Amino acid sequence: MVRLFGIAIGAVFCVVLLFAALAPREATEVDPTLAFHEHPKQVHWSWDGPIGLGVFGGYDRVQLQRGFQVYKEVCSSCHSLNRIAFRNLTEIGFSEPEVKAIAKNWAVEVPTINSETGEAATRPAIASDRIPLVYANEIAARAANNNALPPDLSLITKARHDGSNYVYSLISGYADVPANFPADRRPEAPLHYNPYFHSLAIAMAPPLSAGQVTYAEGQPEPTVDQMAQDVAAFLTWAAEPKMESRKRAGLGVLAFLLILTTLAYLSYRRVWAGIKH
Repeated sequence: MVRLFGIAIGAVFCVVLLFAALAPREATEVDPTLAFHEHPKQVHWSWDGPIGLGVFGGYDRVQLQRGFQVYKEVCSSCHSLNRIAFRNLTEIGFSEPEVKAIAKNWAVEVPTINSETGEAATRPAIASDRIPLVYANEIAARAANNNALPPDLSLITKARHDGSNYVYSLISGYADVPANFPADRRPEAPLHYNPYFHSLAIAMAPPLSAGQVTYAEGQPEPTVDQMAQDVAAFLTWAAEPKMESRKRAGLGVLAFLLILTTLAYLSYRRVWAGIKH
C-alpha cells in the first residue's frame, strides 16, 4: 500500500512538472527603452597596465590634481567625499602647506563642540580632517535636490560597473531626447536624459560646461570631455588610493613564485639525477 501511494505521488509530480515545462507562457513585455541604453565609452587610462610604475600602470598625478580641482569647484557643492582626509591629498602631489590651505579654505566647515558653552559649533577644517559632508543628513540633502539624494563619491567608481568609464561617460553623456523615444517614457523636468544612466532619466543637471574650470597654464584646455576624464581619474584614485602599491606587491609575488618554481625544478633534477627508469 505504501509503495503504491509513493508511486502515485511520484506520478503526480512528474505530470505537474511536465505540464509546467510544456504549458504556453505569457509573452514577456520588453521594455521599449532598453534600445536607448549605451555602454560606457572606453578610455585608455594612465593606470591601465600590469604594474603600478609609470607608463606600466600608474596614476598621472597632474591629472589627479586637475580632477580634484573639478571636484572642488563643481562636484563638491552637492557630493561629499567623506572617506578621504585632506592629508591624503599629499599622495597626489600637493605639498603640506597646500593641503593646509585647501582644508582651511574649504567651503563647508567641520562640526565641533564649543568647549566653553558645550553647544554645537563649527570650525575651519585642518589637514587631519576628512572632507566635510555637504549636508547634515539625508533629509537635508533630499530637500535641497528635489528629493534626489546625491551619493557620496568616495567609492563611486568601485560601486558602479566599469566605474571609471561609467563616471566619465555619465558626466559627459547628456543629450537631447531622441525623436523616436517612447512618448510615455520621456523624461520631464526636473529630470534630464542621459543614455548612460540606468533609468535614462537623471535628476542631476549637466554639471560641466566648457571653460567652467580654469586650469593652470600649460594644462589641457578644460573642455567638458577633458574635465570629465580628469574628475573620473581623481575619483578612481579616491576609491583605490593603494592600487599602485597593490600592483607592485603582486609583481613581487609573481617574481618570487617564478624563482621558487625554478629552484624547485632544479632541486628535483638533482635529487633524481641518479635514478634511471
